[in-house]
Amino acid sequence: MKQAFVFFLLAIVPLFCFSQQKLSTKSKKATELYYEADNYWVRGQYTAAYEILQTAVDKDKNFLEAYFRLGVIDKSRGNTSEAEKYLQKTLELKPDHAGANFELGELYIQIGKYQKSIEATKRYLALNPRNTERKSQANRFITNAEYALENLDSTRKIFPEPLPKHINQYAMQYFPVITADQKTLLYTRRLGTTMNHDEDLVVAKKGEGGNWSEPQSISDNINSSFNEGTCTISADGRTLIFTSCYGRNGYGSCDLYMSKKTGDEWSRPENLGPKVNSSAWDSQPSLSADGRTLYFVSNRPGGVGARDIWITSLDDSEVWGKPTNPGGEINTKFDEVSPFIHPNSKTLFFSSNGRKGFGGFDIYLAEKVGDNWGEPENIGYPINTGEDQVSLFVTADGKKGYYSHENLDDPKVKGEIYQFEIPEDLQIDTKARYVEGIVYDIETNDPLDAKVELYDVKKDQRISMVYSDSINGSYLMVLPEGEQYALYVNKPGYLFNSKSFDLSQELESEQVEIKIPLQKITLGGKAVLENIFFEFDSYEIKAESKTELNKVVSFLKDNKDIQIQIAGHTDSKGDEGYNQNLSEKRARAVYHYLIEAGASATQLEYRGYGDKKPLFDNSKEEGRQRNRRIEFEII
Repeated sequence: MKQAFVFFLLAIVPLFCFSQQKLSTKSKKATELYYEADNYWVRGQYTAAYEILQTAVDKDKNFLEAYFRLGVIDKSRGNTSEAEKYLQKTLELKPDHAGANFELGELYIQIGKYQKSIEATKRYLALNPRNTERKSQANRFITNAEYALENLDSTRKIFPEPLPKHINQYAMQYFPVITADQKTLLYTRRLGTTMNHDEDLVVAKKGEGGNWSEPQSISDNINSSFNEGTCTISADGRTLIFTSCYGRNGYGSCDLYMSKKTGDEWSRPENLGPKVNSSAWDSQPSLSADGRTLYFVSNRPGGVGARDIWITSLDDSEVWGKPTNPGGEINTKFDEVSPFIHPNSKTLFFSSNGRKGFGGFDIYLAEKVGDNWGEPENIGYPINTGEDQVSLFVTADGKKGYYSHENLDDPKVKGEIYQFEIPEDLQIDTKARYVEGIVYDIETNDPLDAKVELYDVKKDQRISMVYSDSINGSYLMVLPEGEQYALYVNKPGYLFNSKSFDLSQELESEQVEIKIPLQKITLGGKAVLENIFFEFDSYEIKAESKTELNKVVSFLKDNKDIQIQIAGHTDSKGDEGYNQNLSEKRARAVYHYLIEAGASATQLEYRGYGDKKPLFDNSKEEGRQRNRRIEFEII
C-alpha cells in the first residue's frame, strides 16, 4: 500500500510543476509561499509543502490553487475528511474547477459516497476535458459507483476484528499467511510507516488454549539488516518464499527468494533465479499447498497490463520453470496484485483495479476448471468497499479469513491484521482437509525422508507432492474435498506404502493423522495395495485402480532384481470354495494387467488365498472390508 502511495505522489507531481502559473491570489506573500511549497513538492518533501500551503491560505482565505493542492495531498495521504473539505472549498471558489471535480469523484468512491461520486464525476465530464486517460478513469468512477449502489448488501453478517494487540504491536503488519493446521501465523512487520523502515518476517504459534504466542523473528538465517517483505508458506510450513528489494544479489528492483525448513532450522535464502525473477519488479508470492506451484506479481514486459499475476511450477528435477501469464482470464490492462491460491489449488483470490467493483482495488475469486480459469467474481460487500482491499487469506476449511487493514486514524499503527468468520453461504465450494503424520522405518522406528504423492484416482492425475522431513519424518498433505484420492509414500530401497481417501463423502474430522511405516525391500516383505478396486462380487478391475497398478509397474522397473507374488484375499462371508476362486481370479486379473502395462513376467506370479489369511476381525464389517484385499510379497 505504501508503494502505491509513493507511486501516486510521483505520478501527480508533473500536474503541479508549473513554475510561474497565473494564480488567483493577489497577495504577494501568499504567492511567495505557494512557490516555496512548490520547491518542497518537487523534492518529495510533502509535509513541508503542506505546512507552507496552510500558511498561504491563512494569508488569503480565497486562494483557490492552494486549497486544491492541500486537498490533493490530504487525499493521497488518506486524510479523507480534510481532503473533502479543501476540495469542496476549491469548488466554492470555482464550481467548474475540473481537477477538484475529478478528485472528489474518486474520493467519494473511496469513502463510500457513491451517489456524490457520480455527481462530481459527471460535472467533470461535462467540462469536456482533453486528457483522454483521465476521461477514461472518470468513466470507470461512474461504472464502479453504479455497480456499488446496485450491489451493496447490508444483510451480510461479517464482523472483522483485529488480532490481539501483541500480534498488532508494530507500526505496520501485513500479508498474513497461515499453515493448513491453522497453528502457525506468519506475517511481515515494519518498524515504521515509511519505505525506509526495516521489514522482517515474524511468526506466532497457536497454543493449546487457542491463543497466539508472542511473535518472534522467523529465523536469523532469513531476517537481516535488509528488507524481508511479502511472503508465502507451503501448507506444511516447510517451504517459504519471500520478497526482498535491496541488499541481496538479485536481478531486478525486487526479487523472490526461497528458504527450506529441516527440523527446526531454516536454510539460508536462495534467489529463485533468472527464470522466475526478472529485471523488473517481482513480488507478492503465493504458494500452492504442496509448495510446487508459485503465483506472483510482476510488471515485466509481455503481460496484459501494468502489474500482472504470473505462474511458475517446479518440475520433477526441482527446478522452477519459465513463468506463464494466465492472460485475460485473470489479468486486465490495469493492475492485478496480491494473489492467494487456496489450499484446494482450485480457488484463486486476487485484487484488481481493472474490473467492475466498489472502487480502487477489490478482491475477486476465480475457480480453475481443467486448465482454464472461470470468470472472476467480485467477493462483494462488506469485504470490498471503496477503499483498496488486498492480501486476503482464507483458511483451508474455508471458515475464516485474514487480511491486513490500513488504519487511517492512528498515525502510530498504520496497518493491522484482522480476522473474520466467513458466513456459510459465502464459503468457497471446495474446502480442504489435511493428512499429517510421520514416515518411519518399520524395523528401527527411525524417521525417514520420503516422497509423499497425492493422486486423483478417477483422473489418474497427481495433485500434489511433498517430502517428509529428513530430521523428524513429519509430513502434511492437503486433501481437497470432493474427490477420491490415493496417497503414495516412496523411498528408494523400501516398499512403497499406499493409503486411500474418499473425500467425495463427508469426513468426520478436518484432520487425519496417519503414521506411515516403510519396510525395506527384503525377502518376505509385504505391501497391501489399498487403491485396487473391483466391481462388487467380481474380478473386473475398476478404472480408478489404474494409478495404483501403474505404481507397481514403476516399482518393478526400478527394482529389476526382485520377484513378487500378487496375492488375492477375501473375507469369510460366503462359501469357502467360492472365496478361493474369487481371490485367484482377482489376483490373476492384476497379474495380467501388470504385464500388459509393461512389467516383466519373470518378476511376477500370482495366487489366491481366499479367506485363509485375515488381517482383521471378520465379525465386523470394517474388518471384513479390509480383509478383502490385494497385496504383494517379495519372494
